[in-house]
Amino acid sequence: MVDSMNKTDSLNSIPWWVVTDLDGTLMDHAYNWEPAREAIRGLQLQGIPVIPCTSKTAEEVKSFRAAAGLKDPFIVENGGAIHGQTSDGEPWELALGCPVAELRPVLRELAQLLGEPLQPIDALSDQEALEFLGLQGEALQLACQRRWSLPFVPPSASARQRLPDLANRLGFAVVQGNRMGHLLGAEVSKGRALEVLKQRSGGSPVRVLALGDSPNDQPLLEAGDLSVVVPGANGPHPVFAEAIAQGRYQLAPACHAQGWAEAVFQHVLNAQC
Repeated sequence: MVDSMNKTDSLNSIPWWVVTDLDGTLMDHAYNWEPAREAIRGLQLQGIPVIPCTSKTAEEVKSFRAAAGLKDPFIVENGGAIHGQTSDGEPWELALGCPVAELRPVLRELAQLLGEPLQPIDALSDQEALEFLGLQGEALQLACQRRWSLPFVPPSASARQRLPDLANRLGFAVVQGNRMGHLLGAEVSKGRALEVLKQRSGGSPVRVLALGDSPNDQPLLEAGDLSVVVPGANGPHPVFAEAIAQGRYQLAPACHAQGWAEAVFQHVLNAQC
């Protein structure tokens, strides 16, 4: 009994990180995250880092972090770079991805191989961006400030299935998010970026609560110690069905920010009491 209690106490002493996707997970598809505000505040009061791990650009995440009052490091562009600041407040960036200038010709080559257009995000008209992404004005400008990834409008369903293998043959990777496909360097993923961040932070043991909703979140969920799929209005993405059924991933009890908050309270905040 004493040994069992000691093991439990030892586990409970390991600090949590909450590492989370944003779009479709912490935010709904109108980019509203208000239902998660109380949970974020609770994490901050307990000194638990909230680390965005997203396909968004650094500039987009900086805007969200300012609104949410976050100070912790963050992962952008599907693992293309990690950002943070020194103890003196100086910002730093650790690049893990392939420069976007090298990705553009690859996207054109993939389009030729597929025989279908692959329209990058910064080639969308204002009306197309509003209809497809719900973005306009400054928000759209921030989303287009890509350095380490190239989002594009996905092709037909049959071509979409062929894309990852074609990209792999060219030495690159394609992952699917909520709305856009994303062209990346071959070794780039949210999961790899999380492991690099853990190493950069000194390698001390941490427990990671990982939260995501889309196929591009799978490397993040695989890297988590406790992984939660946040469903959309029509339920969780089918790619996660087997892992949820097997109990490898937990399913949040509600969609988007509300489900995110309930999962954080259930697995971290209430467990700390």
